[in-house]
Amino acid sequence: MPEEGSGCAVRRRPYACALRAAVVPLVAGLAICLVVCIQRLSRAQQQLPLESLGWDIAELQLNHTGHQQDPRLYWQGGPALGRSFLRGPELDKGQLRIRRDGIYMVHIQVTLAICSSTSTSRHHNPTTLAVGICSPASRSISLLRLSFHQGCTIASQRLTPLARGDTLCTNLTGTLLPSRNTDETFFGVQWVRP
Repeated sequence: MPEEGSGCAVRRRPYACALRAAVVPLVAGLAICLVVCIQRLSRAQQQLPLESLGWDIAELQLNHTGHQQDPRLYWQGGPALGRSFLRGPELDKGQLRIRRDGIYMVHIQVTLAICSSTSTSRHHNPTTLAVGICSPASRSISLLRLSFHQGCTIASQRLTPLARGDTLCTNLTGTLLPSRNTDETFFGVQWVRP
């Protein structure tokens, strides 16, 4: 006759004690392995650069060292400049080069210097901003073309597929120059998915 409260009914199920003795350490071992694996994965992800995780992202500010006659806007980015940064994409002579294929959110805002809404409302402002893939030549295409019409600021964004090696160019055509204020003129991309 089994002891009361022993938890093992030997007469009814002779294998229950052995099963319980095997399952409890097995479950405990699996739980410990799971915790260790999660900690290792977490540490490994913390050590990987953002580029390898698919976090290609750039926020750039205008570089005012370009030629006045050149319609192309030149950009700069880096921690020394404040809120601008590059993680993944790179700058090539002031133009943004993509290093990973995927769908990207491209955004830009440009405010014109020495511009007022009263002066632009009286006269049509012919200044235009264009963003496009300028290199390689085989993929050259316009992504955004925006006119200032009667305003001093334009901003836009769009999702677009970009390939490794695509270089994005921004051109400002017209007589007015962009503002030097980094809160008013900026450009960037963010990788969204492959």
